[in-house]
Amino acid sequence: MPQVFAQGKVIVCNTGDNLRQVLLNNDINLYNGNASIINCHGLGTCGTCAVMVEGEVSEVTWQDKTRRSLPPHSPTKNLRLACQTKVLGDVNVTKFDGFWGQGEKVVWTAKV
Repeated sequence: MPQVFAQGKVIVCNTGDNLRQVLLNNDINLYNGNASIINCHGLGTCGTCAVMVEGEVSEVTWQDKTRRSLPPHSPTKNLRLACQTKVLGDVNVTKFDGFWGQGEKVVWTAKV
């Protein structure tokens, strides 16, 4: 079973589980500020659940690619939308600042 390392926690999940749901179900603060109020609840349209993911995950969906091609995101930044990402193996997750998680400053990372 894959392990997700996020905000200093180690979470065991099933292969193919949705990363957004894994994080939220384990009290990981996925949204910055008021983004928790306006998020799209996993449709891949708002872009507020953007995180850096290192490890084995699903291919990028068209929703993820499309949303991250629009400002304030940049398609060249190594981010994924958690709501559009399936966990396939062990992964490390990092959240950045900015309303959409598009910033440069680390808010939380895999390690404590």
